[in-house]
Amino acid sequence: MASLLTKKINTVLVTGASSGIGLQLAKDYLALGWHVIACGRDATKLDSLAQTELIGATCLSFDISDRVQVQQAATELGDMLSSSECQLDIVILNAGSCEYIDDAKHFDDQLFERVIHTNLIAMGYCLGAFLPLMPKGAQLALMSSSAIYLPFPRAEAYGASKAGVNYLAASLSLDLAQDNIGVSVICPGFVATPLTAKNDFAMPMQIDVHEASLAIRVGIERGDAEIHFPKRFTYLLKLMSFLPAFVWQKMIQRDSQAQALKGTQR
Repeated sequence: MASLLTKKINTVLVTGASSGIGLQLAKDYLALGWHVIACGRDATKLDSLAQTELIGATCLSFDISDRVQVQQAATELGDMLSSSECQLDIVILNAGSCEYIDDAKHFDDQLFERVIHTNLIAMGYCLGAFLPLMPKGAQLALMSSSAIYLPFPRAEAYGASKAGVNYLAASLSLDLAQDNIGVSVICPGFVATPLTAKNDFAMPMQIDVHEASLAIRVGIERGDAEIHFPKRFTYLLKLMSFLPAFVWQKMIQRDSQAQALKGTQR
């Protein structure tokens, strides 16, 4: 890990900072003069970014799904924070994964376990490691998804993991109020990233990482409990969720069938 610079008041830690939304957040906070702790599991890629797009950032390499690695990273970070004038003003737990269950009748329990572990259990590892380093007045942000507003086909694992994140954030906001630590849950729609590039279906109202980063940073600055975007997409999903179940179920099934038909015609 590169040494921390002293006399930097504003410090933000971002997991999953080597690509996608996490990388853009790290770059934008750096441009604003913040001290950025960019976290990722690929040390080689982080080292390369530290020489190019993340010049001036503190790079911290660990696998969020490995509790021992997370604890070791937190110990190292804690030592460095205590020897500097930095503190964790914002922690954004952004890292995660997405896999789909293609055949629910032959449920892939190992895939389900993988996604739940990466998106939810690993977030617990990070909370256990980094929350003790956060002072009063700090902000915590957890990455969820707009998929929690309505159930979608093939998203049993991903949706369940993100629904867990939402409940986790809501409960934490109650318990951390006594420590004056704000909690935000982030529920993006479709954002163009290396992760969503793997999707084999239409992604309506997709935005880029610049728009996503701005929405997240503004929401955290305001202390919003829920940061969701793009609004035209997320409000549509929220509205649909108020309809009788049979209505939105038919709408989603019809869209899924159209996507499947389109796929066979390629």
